[in-house]
Parts: sequence; structure tokens; C-alpha cells
Amino acid sequence: MDWSAADCKTPEKTTRIYLGSDGVMVPLVTETEKASRRQEVKQKRRRRGKKARPLPPRKSGADQSYKEFKIVAFYDETQEHRLVCGTRGDCEVAGRLMRREAGRIQMDKADEKVGNVDGSPWIRNQVERQSLPLDALGLDFYHLGENVHKARREIYGDDNEAGKQWAGQLLHVFKHEGYESAWKQVVGVASRSEAWPSRSGSAGDYVGERRVMIRYPQFQAKGWQIGSGPTEATCKTLTARLKGSGMRWDSDNAEAIMALEALTQSDQWDKYWETQLRPTG
Repeated sequence: MDWSAADCKTPEKTTRIYLGSDGVMVPLVTETEKASRRQEVKQKRRRRGKKARPLPPRKSGADQSYKEFKIVAFYDETQEHRLVCGTRGDCEVAGRLMRREAGRIQMDKADEKVGNVDGSPWIRNQVERQSLPLDALGLDFYHLGENVHKARREIYGDDNEAGKQWAGQLLHVFKHEGYESAWKQVVGVASRSEAWPSRSGSAGDYVGERRVMIRYPQFQAKGWQIGSGPTEATCKTLTARLKGSGMRWDSDNAEAIMALEALTQSDQWDKYWETQLRPTG
């Protein structure tokens, strides 16, 4: 890497790095599809009636048409410095990737180290398990808003103006007064409405389970971002090549394409190949 935490200056002359992470679905070729394709090739060969070279060994296919790949991103306040990467591995692999890349940019030496994520439990668990040196891990405000509006639709219906007003006021309180004040409003609505979802995974549970991550007044007081927009954008750009019409991939090939795009997104393409290619002549 040609940059580190020391280069990530803010207008206040401190150094600040953000961590983002997410999962994104990638279309894969299934085992059933591979077996069907192999059978079609064999039938064509038999119809041709000519002796042919033996088919190469067949790679195993996926057990599902789509699998979640994990994205990890580090960036500074202006995104002048970015380091992104992706893996087909599970959350444990993604966690080790977080720790490795944090070490590459010397994240621990930044004055301020902030995480902005969508609240997925695996991300929070890996941040803790890998002992990442974050000062705070925040819940992306957009994802909070999605779940507040989910609750609003379940309680008030899709187009009820009173419901829209309630949701807007609640999000304002979350953003400017914090969790405790906002939760009092949530509890108040829940006590008056049988429509409030009580099942596990409901909008109310989503908010309650992420209590320690809902710290928008504190984040804003420090000048920290409260949204994970840069990470969401990274998810789209890192997998755009994989999601063309009709495309399906072997997982290792998909990961390789993602790695090439990550070099571009991290502004490391030329620097990487300079170290890998031998000079000619």
C-alpha cells in the first residue's frame, strides 16, 4: 500500500479512518446445472459419432443459485484513500480479512477509527473477535430508517399520513436526541397498537438489539459520518461485472474477478502490476 492512517487527514488536522462491511449476493452455477451441461456435451459427442478427446474433470457446482460474498472497505473522510476487498469465504474469513487489511494501513495509528455498518450480527461479532481497534461501531442511519418505515407500514398501513409523520418524528429523535428518547416513543406506540410486530426479527427487535450502535448525536458531535453509503456503493461496483444479464459463475472465478475490480477501486491497479510483472528487455 502507498498510504496509511497517517495520510487520512481531516479538516481538523486529525487522522480518521472508516471501516465498512457488508454481504452481497453473487449468481453461481449450481451442481445440477453443471451435471446437466456435461450430459448435453456427451450427447452431442455421441450424435457426432467421432472419437473425441476425453472431457476434463468437472468442477463441482454450488448448492444454491446465489451465494453471499463478503465485502470489506476502509476509507477516509473524503474517500481520497480507499482500500476494498471481497471474499467468497464465510464470516470468519471476512473477519480475518478485516484484521489483515487494517494492519496494512496501520489503522490502529489513526486518531479516530469508526465503523459504519448495516447492523448484521456477523459484522459486529467479527469486529469484536478480531479485536479491531475501533473507537465506535455505528448503525447506518439508512438501515435504521428502513426498519422504522417497516414498522410504520405494519402499524399504520402504506399511505397513512399520521404514520409517515410518526416515522419522520421518530427518526428525527433518533438522529438528534439518541436511542433512549426515541425508544420511549417506540414503546409508547407498541403499547397502544396490537399491530406492532412481536415476532423475532421484527422492526422493534431490530432497533433494540442494536442499541449500543445507535449513537447518532455522539457521532455528529465529533463530525463522524452516520451512513454507510461508501460501503453500499462499493458493493455495487465490486460485483457489477459479475451480475451481467445471464451471467453465472464458479465461486473461485467470481472471487478472482472481484479481486481485480478491488485493485481498481483501491487505486492500486498500476502499482500492483508493477510489482508482479517482470520488465521486458
